[in-house]
Order: sequence, then structure tokens, then C-alpha cells
Amino acid sequence: MKKDIILCGVGGDGIVSVAKIISDAALSVGLNVKQSEIHGMSQRGGSVFSHLRISSEPIFADVIPEGKADIILSSEPMESLRYINFLAKDGWVITNSAPFINIKNYPELDKVMAELDKVKNHVAFDANEIAKQVKARSNMVLLGAAAPYLDIEFAELEKAIQNIFGRKGEEVVNSNLAAIRAGRDAK
Repeated sequence: MKKDIILCGVGGDGIVSVAKIISDAALSVGLNVKQSEIHGMSQRGGSVFSHLRISSEPIFADVIPEGKADIILSSEPMESLRYINFLAKDGWVITNSAPFINIKNYPELDKVMAELDKVKNHVAFDANEIAKQVKARSNMVLLGAAAPYLDIEFAELEKAIQNIFGRKGEEVVNSNLAAIRAGRDAK
């Protein structure tokens, strides 16, 4: 088993939390994990990304080569295009279709989505709207949508959420579990 994942978005969207949950779930089932340092601006609105590599075999590098990512998981559609050169030919893009317009020259959303439509394997949906419905954050909705492509049992992702957010209380755990389930069921 091997999965190379690019996680990308904007600062404040919870990409770091998603990487932590996937990593913890992978480690709990005995997989090897390497993650690059988060790059970009961690302040709200700055571009952030991370390379996350999971494998049943030893992993020797934490950076994913261009054209080799199995998944690009993005909290924002333009950010997914920023890293599209990393996607493998049979890879998947899972992205929030709701833009975070933080620059004056943000391209027209129709043009961004048209570029995403050129990717053979992609899932683009309004994770923000689903998050509102379940009173949660969109990052967990996106994680749920990506879950079928991770080759990690969904129950392991749920356990990781419980472990990571357990100290914040049952309400936070249940909110995140509702969001990941809603994302899984959204497609």
C-alpha cells in the first residue's frame, strides 16, 4: 500500500488538522508516514501545502515528485490547480468548489472549475455548504470525501478524530464525526 497526498489550501482552513488525522490513522494500523513541513503562510488567507506520504514499505523521502501524487486534497479550487503538476495520471483531485477569494486578481470561478473539469478523476463540491448543514468545518467534510481514496478504514479515521479532538470535549468530537460522515456521503 502506498499513497502520496498533497494537501493544500489557505491558512486557517484546517489542512494541518486533516494531515494529522490521516497520519494518526495510518500510524495506528502500522503504516509508515512521512510528512513535509507545511509551506506557505499559516496566517489566514495565505497559501499552505503539505506533502503526506503513507506506505506499508519504508519511505525514504518526504517530498512527492511531480506527477506522482495519488491525491490532491484541497480546501479551495484554485489552490488545487496550483499543485496540479504533482498529480499522477490516474490520481484524484478532491476539492472544495467554494472559492476563498483573497486576492484582487482571483480568476473567474467558471474558468477555475473548467480547468478542474479537465482532470479525469476529480471530485469538486461545495464543502462549505455541507459543513453549514452539519454545523462543522469544511476541512472535515473534505476529509470524508477523500476517505474512499486513502486506503485506510473509515473507522480508523473516526478513531483518529476522537483521539485528536477528545480533549476538546464530546461536542467537538461529534461535530467532526458528523462532518466526515457527511463528506463521505456527499458524493
